[in-house]
Amino acid sequence: MLTPMSTPMPTPFPSNSPPSTTPEIHQPLRLQERPLAAVLFDLDGTLLDSAADLAAAANALRQQRQLPPLPASGYRPFVGTGARGMLRIALGVQESDSDFAQLREAFFQAYEACMGQHGALFEGVATVLERLHAHHIPWGIVTNKIARFAQPIVAKEPWLARQQALVCGDSTPHIKPHPAPLLAAAQQLGIAPELCLYVGDDERDIQAARAAQMAAVGADYGYLGEAHSAAQWQPDAVIAQPLGLLELLGL
Repeated sequence: MLTPMSTPMPTPFPSNSPPSTTPEIHQPLRLQERPLAAVLFDLDGTLLDSAADLAAAANALRQQRQLPPLPASGYRPFVGTGARGMLRIALGVQESDSDFAQLREAFFQAYEACMGQHGALFEGVATVLERLHAHHIPWGIVTNKIARFAQPIVAKEPWLARQQALVCGDSTPHIKPHPAPLLAAAQQLGIAPELCLYVGDDERDIQAARAAQMAAVGADYGYLGEAHSAAQWQPDAVIAQPLGLLELLGL
């Protein structure tokens, strides 16, 4: 069951976001007979469609080398792998190459220059977050993106700024699929891990949720890597679009 929070939300929605509905207490819910009290989300490919920004950064490195840009569709499936995947697609660079660290920093700088210019929330995400707020259900973000990028992105987007927990790729000694980031988010929320649901679009998200003893939902609308469907990772449920989470939880 999704147990309503008894404590008030800290601040109202920012003035440039749609007005929130009057908070209401929802009846306890369950996901496949499993009680729940909070929802955690991956960032890229789950809440935020950032593929265009990352593709632009990768193509900037190609342009510096007088190489033609690659289509964004070629980068999109590998957005979840971060700089490692973008450099592999753009320049054929492997993490074991001697110049990887230098090129990664060059990619980071190119990404900072275009971050937020092309990306946007997936359609329906704002509605999902508003509904969680309306029912007093705490939620947070757990991403492998380092704080250097994750924090300004989350702060800039009014809906994401409403999160009650943010764990970045360098917030803990480990990244997903290790459970440490998810456990840290549960601790920030003050909710037992087994009462949390994690939504993600990468196999590592499902693995991390399992390791943290959380329920897992695969986002089939996300990047997915080389998988055809999140169902291949055997999560507790799969959603084809963000609004599917509301239907899944009866919100």
